[in-house]
Amino acid sequence: MEIRNTDIEGVRILTPDCFQDHRGTFTKLFGTPELHQLLGARTIRQANRSVTRSPGMVRGIHYQLPPYAELKIVTCLRGRVFDVAVDLRKGSNTFLKWTTIELTSENCRMIVIPEGFGHGIQALEPNSEILYLCTADYVPAYETGVRYDDSTLRVKWPLEPQLLSERDLALPTIDAHYEGIPLSTEGCT
Repeated sequence: MEIRNTDIEGVRILTPDCFQDHRGTFTKLFGTPELHQLLGARTIRQANRSVTRSPGMVRGIHYQLPPYAELKIVTCLRGRVFDVAVDLRKGSNTFLKWTTIELTSENCRMIVIPEGFGHGIQALEPNSEILYLCTADYVPAYETGVRYDDSTLRVKWPLEPQLLSERDLALPTIDAHYEGIPLSTEGCT
């Protein structure tokens, strides 16, 4: 497995070995050495599967606050998605910077999104399916996020965003978000 750093500290791109023959493909997504290198003392607490029906649909930008902040490892099992990781760690050298990657079932890539980062996706093909592994349990009282169209972030979505959930449309802008929420990963493991 190739592990590559991005311009934002902690965000990594993983490219596992993919074996192909007349039957199809086989990809080892994780094994003990890779997990140990990426997770350290953390453990995977849950695995989530998400299917987004229509191209252009956006999910996010979401994350959880400490003590339930989570590292996520995301891959695309079917279709294509535009994946965004936004650094929301106040005081970080890359605070409010974001990076993107196109994840597809063919390229087998994965993105590692550290604690304190917002995460969003946009489906680029019908019925795009992602799998993400998380190092914390989902705790609704600690879930938050920022608007997908925030003018401070200016994320460049490849398709016109459409059909967002009511919850995502109600997320605050960056300015409103910081009025009462401490954005830090202190206390995260």
